Amino acid sequence: LVMAGQLKRANPELEEHIVLIRALRDSNLPKFLHDDVPLFMSIIQDLFPGVEIPNVDYGRLQESIEFEMDKAKLQPVPSYVAKIIQLFETMLVRHGVMVVGLTL
Repeated sequence: LVMAGQLKRANPELEEHIVLIRALRDSNLPKFLHDDVPLFMSIIQDLFPGVEIPNVDYGRLQESIEFEMDKAKLQPVPSYVAKIIQLFETMLVRHGVMVVGLTL
């Protein structure tokens, strides 16, 4: 609910079902294993049939992540950049975050 409220305040023009879908997706995807993501997305599509789930453009954040990775001589692999953005989103709505397990 916290994330849905933040999304609605930041994007008052969005319809409520889109806000709810984005909040569900953005707050839960970072917690899932890679193999569980298609199942979760399928459940969301079953709950909201015919609704297209918009992707968020992270523009400057993504550019900054890729710049810092290049500077550190790391390859900006899209799945790794996406995981960094997911961690950022999680930190916006959680008081504490713990990263456990393999990176990918």
